[in-house]
Amino acid sequence: MHATVRVPAIVLVLAFTTACGTRPTAEIDAARAARTQTPPTAGEYAPESLKAASDAQLALDAELAAQDAKWMKSYDRARELAVAARAASEKATADAIAGKERADAAAAAAVAKAKADAETRARLAKTAVRVGGAVRNPTKTRDVAPVYPALAKSNRIGGTVQLELTIGPDGKVVDARVLKSVPVLDQAALDAVRQWEYAPTRVKGVAVPVIVTVAINFQP
Repeated sequence: MHATVRVPAIVLVLAFTTACGTRPTAEIDAARAARTQTPPTAGEYAPESLKAASDAQLALDAELAAQDAKWMKSYDRARELAVAARAASEKATADAIAGKERADAAAAAAVAKAKADAETRARLAKTAVRVGGAVRNPTKTRDVAPVYPALAKSNRIGGTVQLELTIGPDGKVVDARVLKSVPVLDQAALDAVRQWEYAPTRVKGVAVPVIVTVAINFQP
């Protein structure tokens, strides 16, 4: 004959309350530690992930405050939010590191390209021939009109910007410099001519870089 053990209902309630009412200190501390380890660069390189981490931490703090204020506490939701907050902060850290690495790589590539372009311009400048005599003016195949600066236009500032262009063997403008300046109009002129393209200039059948002088006239 088996004996039946009866556990008072109040004991079960107390056991359940104790389990649910225990503050998840380890999970909370882990979430806050992960948040403090998020690099300052996260705002620049991973803004969306950083916002998600901040929102997750705020949700955790709000849940903890709500439960702390109760007599009968239940921290199950807080435990879930703490785990989620930690994961969100760790993701923000990883995304920030990856974002910075991508930005650094892009910056390094830009520097390398600028250096290569400068070397190309210097090399072509040494071998470029000036238009004149047997070397005819190249034929422009792509024209881009300058954008009249709003400040100059509103103040009715006009004039002619004279530029010297170095055109590569492929007909693209590889360098441009101002010979005669109209300060508020120079950049607009440079931005336009750098997009121009020409038919390659050939000397004895070989495409060569050439130097030409052009004038951009701005009429107010």
